Amino acid sequence: METKRETRESIVQVTIEQGKRRAFKLNTGLDFFNHMIETIAWRACMNIDVMYKNTQFRLTHVITEDVGIVMGKTFRKLLKKKMKTGVNGSGSSVGIIDEAMAVVAVSFEGRCGAYLSLDCLGAQRERVEDMLSDDLREFFCGFAQGAGATVSIKTLSGENPHHTWEAIFRGFGEALKECFTANAWRKGTTAGVKGTLE
Repeated sequence: METKRETRESIVQVTIEQGKRRAFKLNTGLDFFNHMIETIAWRACMNIDVMYKNTQFRLTHVITEDVGIVMGKTFRKLLKKKMKTGVNGSGSSVGIIDEAMAVVAVSFEGRCGAYLSLDCLGAQRERVEDMLSDDLREFFCGFAQGAGATVSIKTLSGENPHHTWEAIFRGFGEALKECFTANAWRKGTTAGVKGTLE
């Protein structure tokens, strides 16, 4: 499944494939963001490629939000395809690494919203590696918008910002894996009782 989006600010192309594992192609211009997308792919057991190009200014907020939007749109396309045979459409997980722990839930049902409760010290630090923590929040907002999904995240612990955000992204990947698990009972419908993503 592939999506390409061009605006005055950016060109983003995202490819998502299920099947045999291969090397991911990630180029967002932000090393830690590349690592987090790699983490999603690894935990979701999907191949994810992301190519980002600035068409105006290099703004990290734009990078993460626009990649989130396009990735969300691509997952939405994949979900529509999987709905023909039946798929869970919702999932949750607890992500951990060292001292950090986060709970993440995702539901694809045409209702978009990202709700982040980031109470621990690691998530409140301004910077993480080569980027701003605020920009990672924007990724989830963009994803929810593009996917028409609800994303809920709560940090339970974490002091090191790298560990804290990685726990979040691990949980997110695992939640996506559950969303895309086959479920014949839901053939032709969604996780929500209205039965459509529209």
